[in-house]
Amino acid sequence: MNSSLDEMYRDIILEHYRYPRGKKPIDKVDVSTAGKNPSCGDEIDVELQVENDIIKNIHVDCKGCAISVASASMLAELVKDKPLDEVIENAEIVRKMLKGEEENLPEEFGDIVTLKGVRKFPVRIKCALLAWLTLLEGIKNFQNGDGRRNQIVSTEEQE
Repeated sequence: MNSSLDEMYRDIILEHYRYPRGKKPIDKVDVSTAGKNPSCGDEIDVELQVENDIIKNIHVDCKGCAISVASASMLAELVKDKPLDEVIENAEIVRKMLKGEEENLPEEFGDIVTLKGVRKFPVRIKCALLAWLTLLEGIKNFQNGDGRRNQIVSTEEQE
């Protein structure tokens, strides 16, 4: 990547960090899950309102580094009004992209492509993954009939 592209990507990540999406609390919570990245202290709570297997609303409360908060903000933008199956697929694509197993992202992923640069810093991959892994666990629990599970998702289990 050239330096002007790197700079543009940094600006997008900082914009999501400063003005994160999905911060507004939601009234009806069908899915509630928490995640933690013990290697750097990032923490996240993800809440979803689900109607007819479609994410109607999302609340993300992420405390951590710029990459973690930006990734959570991008997640909030991507998943709203999408069917759960599509969200699972999309989260898996992002996970694979961050781990270097996927190069091309669909156009509708928008700013998420900027997270590709995180791969240059392997220690930061878990920061970017935290929101996506937490979301996937919450959806899995919801589909198994327990959307409000108290278990905390850890990036340490995702080697």
